[in-house]
Amino acid sequence: MTSHPRDTPQFYLTAPSPCPYLPGQEERKVFTHLVGRRARDLNEILTQGGFRRSQTIAYRPACESCRACVSVRVVVEDFAITGSQRRILQRNAGLIGTPEPNRPASEQYALFRRYLDARHGDGGMVDMTVLDYAMMIEDSHVDTHLVVYRERGPDSAIHGRGVGAPVAVCLTDVLADGLSMVYSFYDPEQASRSLGTYMILDHIQRARALGLPYLYLGYWVDGSRKMDYKAKFLPQERLMPQGWVRVE
Repeated sequence: MTSHPRDTPQFYLTAPSPCPYLPGQEERKVFTHLVGRRARDLNEILTQGGFRRSQTIAYRPACESCRACVSVRVVVEDFAITGSQRRILQRNAGLIGTPEPNRPASEQYALFRRYLDARHGDGGMVDMTVLDYAMMIEDSHVDTHLVVYRERGPDSAIHGRGVGAPVAVCLTDVLADGLSMVYSFYDPEQASRSLGTYMILDHIQRARALGLPYLYLGYWVDGSRKMDYKAKFLPQERLMPQGWVRVE
């Protein structure tokens, strides 16, 4: 009989369900648990292999008839900002993002709730309660934190923190080779500020400051308008059958 160490990962396959990105398609995922003393190392390996993290689960698509979901990571050092992206940074110069422990707060959940209701009213997360939100934020065995964006105040230059209620929030994992944006949300009433793009640009700057080569953005889905924005951060690498392929 073959024996396995107790912390050897076991992988499972979900049942087919409707694809949230491409009409008429079904999705399946392969997943494993990120727990125990090896959780951080396992998350590193799996992220480099195209997995994403959700709480203590690492997953990736395993669809039988579709390969549209492609893992994407921005090449931080070579990133070439466009004119429109530069204007987005200027438009949000009044914001300051502060790294904070991954602890949930009522003001975060209020923002999260408004974001879901306005942007993803028909999505799978729309029924998440405050307890579900708390689990999403703090249930982690890897190196993770929140970046909370608030308006700059008169003393922000001194203590590095904004003031008032959060305008945007990102749950961010720190990996050996980059940052991974696990989940982000923002004030839907400030859509004109392009806060989603701004947070990516800000995380590129954060990764560069830390000397990390990549920013992991999750899955780009060819043919899905929801995911088109990820293709605009170049150069980037996409995980293909032959490995990570650079796209200029």
